[in-house]
Amino acid sequence: MYNLWYKNAVIYCLDVDAFMDSDGDGVGDFQGLADRLDHIEALGCDTIWLLPFYPSPDRDNGYDITDYYAVDPRLGNLGNFVEFAQGAKDRGLKIMVDLVVNHTSIDHPWFKASREGHPKYRDWYLWKDEKPADAEKGVIFPGVQESTWTFDRKRQAYYFHRFYKHQADLNIANPAVREEIERIIGYWLALGVSGFRVDAVPFILEDLQGPGDGQSPYGYLGQIRRFLSWRRAEAILLAEANIPMDQAADYFGDDDRLNLVFNFPLNQKLFLALARREALPVRDFLKALPEIPETAQWATFLRNHDEIDLGRLKDEERAEVFAAFGPEKSMQIYDRGIRRRLAAMLGGDERRIAMAFSLMLSLPGTPVIWYGDEIGMGDNLDLPERNAVRTPMQWSAKRSGGFSTARPADCVRTPVTEGPFGYAHVNADAQRVDPASLFATVQRLIRARRSCPEIGWSRPEVLDVDGPSVIGLRYSWRGNHLVTLHNLSDEPQTVEISPLIEGCEVRPVLRAGIDIDRTGDGLTLKLGAYGYEWLRLEAVAEGA
Repeated sequence: MYNLWYKNAVIYCLDVDAFMDSDGDGVGDFQGLADRLDHIEALGCDTIWLLPFYPSPDRDNGYDITDYYAVDPRLGNLGNFVEFAQGAKDRGLKIMVDLVVNHTSIDHPWFKASREGHPKYRDWYLWKDEKPADAEKGVIFPGVQESTWTFDRKRQAYYFHRFYKHQADLNIANPAVREEIERIIGYWLALGVSGFRVDAVPFILEDLQGPGDGQSPYGYLGQIRRFLSWRRAEAILLAEANIPMDQAADYFGDDDRLNLVFNFPLNQKLFLALARREALPVRDFLKALPEIPETAQWATFLRNHDEIDLGRLKDEERAEVFAAFGPEKSMQIYDRGIRRRLAAMLGGDERRIAMAFSLMLSLPGTPVIWYGDEIGMGDNLDLPERNAVRTPMQWSAKRSGGFSTARPADCVRTPVTEGPFGYAHVNADAQRVDPASLFATVQRLIRARRSCPEIGWSRPEVLDVDGPSVIGLRYSWRGNHLVTLHNLSDEPQTVEISPLIEGCEVRPVLRAGIDIDRTGDGLTLKLGAYGYEWLRLEAVAEGA
């Protein structure tokens, strides 16, 4: 079996233009990122996922691409990318990049040629002579996006765009387009990339459900996987796919399609549980988690570069989460989501933030961390749409948070300058030397997660523990047993774990806010407000 490194990985996601500026122009770049790799290594993450860094008009944070084979000049050049990749390799860090092939920018040469009727590119996009009657249905960005079809004067036809009108959908049913996608994958693999986060996977498959070459839409995932494996056996595909659990088998296949899929429904249940301070939403979800191939994996997260999408919750459940974490209209977006960072939503309470991190790291799957959350960065709600959570990394208390020597107003996005989350109060320099800081806590949590491969390799047993606010999970793999307990409440909770540890020696892996009572062979844990405990259970040999 090939190296399944992703089963026990911890992924750190960042936006190059917001991470570190090396030349003072207010835009982060690859040289700046290379200079800050020590931060990621020290945190304990072993994989870096880069948001799009390709040439782009940047109308959608780089997801509107004009060239898949280059680096945006603002961020450097291919030489700078290779230097960064070498620096990451020297530190044992793997690199993943975004594969954004559902659409391109309308400024891409392919689209320009297609709208002019060029014989090679004419059918690289989806065109109709008449605007479909349902063009206003299925928009992804309500309130911002008006339609999924836009008239092009040059071609005198309508082109399809599942997202913004400046992002025309590629015609994935066209074999020439699929061949080009393989060429893109092969190119970045040759430059040292270990995997791809595939953007908008359900919408890639959507284009294959109509007339095409007759192939199964889900079969295309297998086609990409085979090509990837031929070029580099250990490379992986991580899908952005907000799917119901009954579709998991379609996306994972029989260990021949996607390696990982983001577990968006679990994320939504997690925030519902945090809002209620009750464990039931997560408990029930995990009990019903479908079986997936042994080598497949979910990806878990607290926050990412987009909104917290609550679209799969019931209306009344979504209202609860809004009330708890996004009560003001300015904090909400697209009628379904919240555009705030984790620390701000949790009121800056480091006990609760640490518990949330510990819980996420203990959930089944590969954890993904959004840059800046490890130090408790806040958001800038004055910025439009999802840019609120994409502010520059706060390195120090210096101007612009040490991200750039440029003024805050001249940075790629205005940093958080005021309030309790401003860079004078929240920054990496101060936290790295403070053993009680959030950074130090997350560092310990990541170290614990990487020492517990049971979480990545086995399905958890959901424990029926006392107390409605406690999530208890037990993992068993290759004779190893791990129990994790998390109190979502701001009130202490008592958990009797004697039945769980019968015949076992108990060794703590992690703990916070815990008191222990031992009575004979019994063991009772008193979890304080937002307390958590990770325990390794080791069988006691007979006669010992």
